Amino acid sequence: MSSPPPAILPGEWLGLLGGGQLGRMFTQSAHRLGYKVCVLDPDTSSPTGAIAERHLQAASLDDAALGELARQARATTTEFENVPAAALNHLAQHGPVSPDAAAVRIAQDRAIEKRFVHARGIPVAPHAVIERTENFATLDATLFPGILKTARLGYDGKGQVTVASAAEARAAWERLGAVPCVLEQRLPLQQEVSCIVARGRDGAVASFPIVENTHRDGILAVSVAPARIAPQLAEEARSLAVRIAEAMQYVGVLCIEFFVLADGRLVVNEMAPRPHNSGHYTIDACITSQFEQQVRILAGLPLGDTTQLAHAVMLNLLGDLWFDAAGTLREPAWAEVLRDPCAKLHLYGKHEPRRGRKMGHLTLLAPNHAQAIAAANRAAARLQLPAVS
Repeated sequence: MSSPPPAILPGEWLGLLGGGQLGRMFTQSAHRLGYKVCVLDPDTSSPTGAIAERHLQAASLDDAALGELARQARATTTEFENVPAAALNHLAQHGPVSPDAAAVRIAQDRAIEKRFVHARGIPVAPHAVIERTENFATLDATLFPGILKTARLGYDGKGQVTVASAAEARAAWERLGAVPCVLEQRLPLQQEVSCIVARGRDGAVASFPIVENTHRDGILAVSVAPARIAPQLAEEARSLAVRIAEAMQYVGVLCIEFFVLADGRLVVNEMAPRPHNSGHYTIDACITSQFEQQVRILAGLPLGDTTQLAHAVMLNLLGDLWFDAAGTLREPAWAEVLRDPCAKLHLYGKHEPRRGRKMGHLTLLAPNHAQAIAAANRAAARLQLPAVS
């Protein structure tokens, strides 16, 4: 095995494909460590482009922009899983890229992802891959009721339809454009948890505490860290996440989402080859955040300590908060929220609030779970969000 390339030291340029909020938080961490960032993103008002030293405003497959990014940056990472493999392969000819195209290919397609995880003896939901009309004739009846999900490009509940029969599944598939899909059996869930793993080029691995997640309308709403689960279940989730990262020879930050079934068993839901919404609490609650780990890995530096220093609850802040009951645009009550000294507000620099759009997050810190939940509920009440249980 060849030795990893020498570390890229502070003062150098790092590259980034994608300019959303995850890229913005990566860039903030890169700046704290002394790096400059060049981002490639077509959005003229991208959250990352607003703070990066250089913003290449072009599509991710633009040859000229990719060439310029390769010349500018010593190494490149990505903030979204749907980046074209061709872009990653192009950049890999000029310097380190993490994660690489092979790992992203697995994580960006639900069918490939489930096949990969299942082949490692790790449980996934019973499912069937739907690629053509003929597949509906051979569906196992035990898959219903189920959820039909597009194999690619689905996130935050998009591209997902609950179905009760093969006929409903076929109609939903046609509404989704007859694209490749995965039909998953709807499982009896106790809760959803996630594990974020960081793995360096040298094979070193560090994992963050397991996080307990609550979704509303398919979008992550609340994360509680550490998760309120038995220690042995947390260790099982961590162990499975590390197994997946090592099997992929993954380099970077990887999130594995799990279902905890009613009988206490763990099932892998899906993975994200990047920092994850459920890991935002690490910015304020851990010695090293998921974004600093991403910078360290890309630059070839040692991994940071993932110890959690305080209990945390993270509230996702969607664009809905910017509208009153009559639909009139107004600024949320930030001054009221920040009366609580344990509240840490992160806004993403997005200028246009839209319903369902991730505009920021709020992390509440406390010495124990009870106090963190209480603080989250004070903030939720001030923002007119549902209570956290």
